[in-house]
Amino acid sequence: MDSRELSSAPLTHDRSYLGPPGSGRKPPECHRQRRKKDWSCSLVAVSLVGALGSSFLYGYNLSVVNAPTPYIKAFYNESWERRHGHPIDPDTLTLLWSVTVSIFAIGGLVGTLIAKKIGKFLGRKNTLLINNGFAISAALLMAFALQAEAFEMLIVGRFIMGVDGGISLSVLPMYLNEISPKEIRGSLGQVTAIFICIGVFVGQLLGLPELLVKIWFYTNSIFGKAGIPQEKTPYVTLSTGGVETLASIFSGLVIERLGRRPLLIGGFGLMAVFFGALTVTLVLQDHAAWIPYLSIVCILAVIAAFCSGPGGIPFILTGELFQQSQRPAAFIMAGTVNWLSNFAVGLLFPFIQRSLDTYCFLVFAAICVIGALYFYFVLPETKNRTHAEISQEFAKRNKASPPEETGDTAVAEKANGGPGPDSSSTLDNGVKDRAV
Repeated sequence: MDSRELSSAPLTHDRSYLGPPGSGRKPPECHRQRRKKDWSCSLVAVSLVGALGSSFLYGYNLSVVNAPTPYIKAFYNESWERRHGHPIDPDTLTLLWSVTVSIFAIGGLVGTLIAKKIGKFLGRKNTLLINNGFAISAALLMAFALQAEAFEMLIVGRFIMGVDGGISLSVLPMYLNEISPKEIRGSLGQVTAIFICIGVFVGQLLGLPELLVKIWFYTNSIFGKAGIPQEKTPYVTLSTGGVETLASIFSGLVIERLGRRPLLIGGFGLMAVFFGALTVTLVLQDHAAWIPYLSIVCILAVIAAFCSGPGGIPFILTGELFQQSQRPAAFIMAGTVNWLSNFAVGLLFPFIQRSLDTYCFLVFAAICVIGALYFYFVLPETKNRTHAEISQEFAKRNKASPPEETGDTAVAEKANGGPGPDSSSTLDNGVKDRAV
C-alpha cells in the first residue's frame, strides 16, 4: 500500500475479527502476540528507571517536609539566635517556614520553563539524565545545612529540588508518551503518577516517630482539625500515602479498559462528593466520638478518587492531545498551571482554613464540579487512538474543522498504529520536529 492509499484509509479501527457482541470469539493469536510484544522488557525497564529518578523524587519531596516540621523550626531558631544573639520572632519564623514549603513550587515553575530549552539541545533522555545533577546538588545542600548552621542552604536546596521536579514532570510524561505503543500508552503513562505516590508514601514512612526521631504540605494540621490525636497523626498520614499508591496502580491497570474520560470525570465527581461529606463530618465532629474517624475515611476517599484519575491522567492527555512539535510548549503550559496552583494552595490554604474553618473544603468541591462538567462536555476519549483520530474527534465534539495533516508523519502514524518512527528520537538527535 503506497502513501496515497494510506492517507485515504479510514481512521476507525477494524475490530471485525472479534465477531458480533456475545459471540465469544477471541482475538486471533497474532493480536495476543502483539500485546505481549508491546510490553517489552526494555520498555518497562526504561519507564521504571526513568520514573524512579524523576517522579519518585518529586513525590518524596512533597511529603518529607511534613513530619520534621518542629525540628526544622527549632533549627531555624537556633541558627538565628547564634547569629543575632536573640530568638527569632514568631512571625519571622512563620514566614521562613512558609518560604521553605512554597519555594519548592517556585523551583518547579522554573524547571518547567527551562525544560523545553534543555530538551531542545540534549533530547528527552539526556535531559532526564542531566536533571539528576539538580537532585544531587539539592541533597548535598540540605544534608550539610545543619553542620554549616545555615538555614538558607535548606531553603536553596528545596528550590533546586523543585527545579528537578519541574523538569521531571515536563520531560518524563512526554518521553513515556512518545516511546509507548498506543495500545498501552495510558497504562505506561500512569507510571509517572504511580511513582509520585510511592515517593509520597516513602516520605511519610520515613517520618514515623520510630524511624525518624524527630495531605502533603499541611496534612498534619488537616488531621488535627479533624480531631485526630497528635500521637496518631503520623500513622493516619501514612495511610494516605498507601491509598495514593494503590489507587494510582489501580488506575494504571484499568485505564486501557475504561478509558481516560470515565476515570477523569468520575474522579472529579467523587472528589466533590467526598469533599462535601468531609465538610459535614467536620461540622459534626464534636457530636460523637466516632465522627473524626469518618472524617479520615472521607479524606482517604478524596485521595483515592484523585489518584485514580485527576492525579495522573492529565500527564497522559497532554501528550495525546498535541502533535509532537507542539508537545514541549503544551507541557510548559500545563506545568506552569500545575506549579502555580501548587504554590497557591501551599501558601493560601492556611488562610482559607482560618477564614472558612470547617467549610474550607467546599471551595475545592466547587472546583471539582466545574472540572467534571468541563471534561464531560469538551474532552474526547483518547484511548487506543492515533493523534489524527483524536484531532478529528476533538473537532467533532467542539464543532470545529480538524487540523490539516502533512504527509510523512501522518502516513507513518497510520501505518504503525501510533506515533511515527521518529516520534521519540527527533529531539534526541537534535532534529527539528515536523508537524503532523
